[in-house]
Amino acid sequence: MLRPCKAAMQGAGEENGTGGEKRAVFRGVVKYANIVKESMRPAFPGAMAALWLAALMIFAAPASSAQEPEAMDASLPVFEFHSSFWVNLHHFLYHEARARMAVKEAGESGATKTDWPTLRQSNVVTSPLTAEQQRVWDDAIAYYIANYAGKDLLVNIDLILLKDQLGDFEACPELTGKKQPRCDAGLPGRIGPVLESVASIYRAHWWADQDRTNRRWVARVAPLVREQGVGLSERLAEIYQTRWPKERIRVDVCAYANAAGAYTTIDPLRVTIASMDPRNQGAEAFEVLFHEASHSIALPVQAAINRECKQRDKPIPRNLWHALIFYTTGEVLRPIMKGQPEPAKGSAEKGGDAQKPASQTAPPAPPKPNLVPYELRDILTQRGWEEYHLLLVLYWQPYLDGKVSFEDAIAHLISAA
Repeated sequence: MLRPCKAAMQGAGEENGTGGEKRAVFRGVVKYANIVKESMRPAFPGAMAALWLAALMIFAAPASSAQEPEAMDASLPVFEFHSSFWVNLHHFLYHEARARMAVKEAGESGATKTDWPTLRQSNVVTSPLTAEQQRVWDDAIAYYIANYAGKDLLVNIDLILLKDQLGDFEACPELTGKKQPRCDAGLPGRIGPVLESVASIYRAHWWADQDRTNRRWVARVAPLVREQGVGLSERLAEIYQTRWPKERIRVDVCAYANAAGAYTTIDPLRVTIASMDPRNQGAEAFEVLFHEASHSIALPVQAAINRECKQRDKPIPRNLWHALIFYTTGEVLRPIMKGQPEPAKGSAEKGGDAQKPASQTAPPAPPKPNLVPYELRDILTQRGWEEYHLLLVLYWQPYLDGKVSFEDAIAHLISAA
């Protein structure tokens, strides 16, 4: 039986649970055959010109300009990228179910403000569904509304196990094993037949566009992952007093993820990122990878904060650990991204086809210094963590600069919090 993701449940309390709710059990032992057991490779050496070119590919290339890669780049270090059909379908149905719930709760006025950002709309079909297709699709949405839409992708154990199981069977054309016994994913309840019932509809009307967007997102972030990934992972592991995983971290790139645009589950460690979320474009695309991976790597920091609070008989500051991860990732990426050009308007975020070739555009604007942490204080303020920014500058930054020890930095943070 698959192990529950205990680490992802930390701090969640009774979230989405109802006392005696019986949890679904996934059948069978999964070997995670799709995860490449491969040690991290050293970063490719490159001159500054190569790094500058990589940055331009990330920030300036229009979404429709390049030929699509046939497959994800398997040569990248640190991260293993996937654009999985079943994982994408699952997140798309979850997103659509929550959107319909929001409209219904607003009296079907359609004027409600949801917790989702404004995304590129790939949920608009290129051709209308037939009456029968619409009925089947609506039935699937109704199933998600009844069983999943009210639960959190990050902490609900059923959703975590379902996501991981779908990823492990991404190469299978079915999930119930009726035609191919090896493709029996052992999913609980009716979710296997439900996903199979809408698979052909999704593939015909949405999947090509969403898969293309996912692959473009990976193609843009790949150059800096190849050039800087190993060095950044080692630096973050050093800061957090731990080691980066030997195996590459699986990253499921989906058109839609959760309301935050990305989330990480542990045991096994996997990251899910929304390729169409405007918060995950340009410099933020590179940042979100290491920020999300740090949710697992930075557990020693969380333990140190908890320990220090206990010794001082103080309550644990809510979200201090998460704010620290945001701050640290931004500061570590600052030397790499400093002086890089801003993302071109109308690029990956809008997915427009009206971009001119680079040779016909005006010269790039003067470099904007310190693009990352890209108004970090504003990011923390938007999340309600503005009080932590000054504390991190005063007490955590000296540790990043090598002026104080890890223990002293944590002690000073908790003392002032």
